[in-house]
Amino acid sequence: MFERPRTGERAVLVRLGIGAPVDPEDLEEFRQLALSAGVQPVATVTGRRDRPDPRYFMGSGKAEELRAVAESEGAEVILVDHALSPSQERNLEKLIGRRVLDRNGLILDIFAQRARSAEGKLEVELAQLKHISSRLVRGWTHLERQRGRGGGVGLRGPGETQLETDRRLVAKRIHVLERRLDKLKQQRETGRQMRAEIPVPSVALVGYTNAGKSTLFRALTGTEAYVADQLFATLDPTVRRMMLPGGAGVVVADTVGFIRELPHELVAAFQSTLTEAREATLLLHVVDASDPRREERVEQVNKVLAEIGADRIPQVLVYNKIDRLGVPPRVERDAEGRAHTVWISAEKRLGLDALVGVIAERLSRSVRRAVLGLPASAGALRAKLYSSGAVRAERSHGDGSLELDVELPDDELMALARSAGVRILQLRESDMPCVPRNGYLQSPTSLGASKLR
Repeated sequence: MFERPRTGERAVLVRLGIGAPVDPEDLEEFRQLALSAGVQPVATVTGRRDRPDPRYFMGSGKAEELRAVAESEGAEVILVDHALSPSQERNLEKLIGRRVLDRNGLILDIFAQRARSAEGKLEVELAQLKHISSRLVRGWTHLERQRGRGGGVGLRGPGETQLETDRRLVAKRIHVLERRLDKLKQQRETGRQMRAEIPVPSVALVGYTNAGKSTLFRALTGTEAYVADQLFATLDPTVRRMMLPGGAGVVVADTVGFIRELPHELVAAFQSTLTEAREATLLLHVVDASDPRREERVEQVNKVLAEIGADRIPQVLVYNKIDRLGVPPRVERDAEGRAHTVWISAEKRLGLDALVGVIAERLSRSVRRAVLGLPASAGALRAKLYSSGAVRAERSHGDGSLELDVELPDDELMALARSAGVRILQLRESDMPCVPRNGYLQSPTSLGASKLR
């Protein structure tokens, strides 16, 4: 029976260009991932193929080259910057005689090191076991544990307690973890509902990994957060309260960073780290302004936000690290005067006052009173308006159409105006006093207006 060799920290990195040359910046990012996992890269093997080879992912010649490099460099682990199938991983390990870890396994290893909360640890263990279970086949069911060495890359967390179990035991452990996580999820939902009764808006910092979110979090809240120049320095969300000008309180959350090619199963696995973003009132999308691929990073983060259902939450782009560019802080606004982008340096504390002002501005909306004309067929919309508390008066006509006197935030009112058959017959500023609710300024009669969105 073939046993996987004892793992070490010396690694050969592998990156293939599929249909295109290898991008040096992608390769450098993978090197940073390896360093974040505590691995020492000693060599790099690159190549180009039109499509992955079903046996080794790379061609047999490149696989032989990889074996020779690993032997000459004394490497103990091979890190491949692609998602490998279980058979490809096994075939490479058998050929090279060393452990092989793909991109997904490497990211999981980093998460295993960084998880601190009980829920985060359970989610990491569950994701690792699901990743491992597909690789537990005949001849590969026993991976050597690292006694006295704290484990190696890919063997941390559950890697030290579960990798010698068989499929049945792994499946049983997965079932136990899923039950525990379901219970924690229910507890978290109960807590969220209780917090919703107290109208405190929340701001979540999101962005590509190593964009400076934790540095900005510390600058905004005046509290300590773990800051390091490495990928995935923050995994578990950190939540603190900050005060806005005028004394209003807001909850600020620092969340896990995103990265290119983050697999769907990994996104789905770490729900506790993403809940703060999905349930936030406002997102601060932090971008490394000095990154030459910053626009691409923005697109990659937005893609993940859409995947977790956070793409419709209001967002402000925060270009951080402007001190590296030598440009002054500034605020960019759209044609309607709404701030959408702020340029700052969290480390040098440049532009922070402007950012705080934008946060306060975006967490308030003017409320308007309007008379809406609804067709007879809009019964469902009428019911929603009433259930939200937005209706002040109603008048019906002989043809079944309605006139509703409502009070709603501007953006919701304009969204209604775009609905089929709905007309704004009269529009004016609200004459009702406003009170804060979920980060917005709304009149007492529109406290549930957000249900319309």
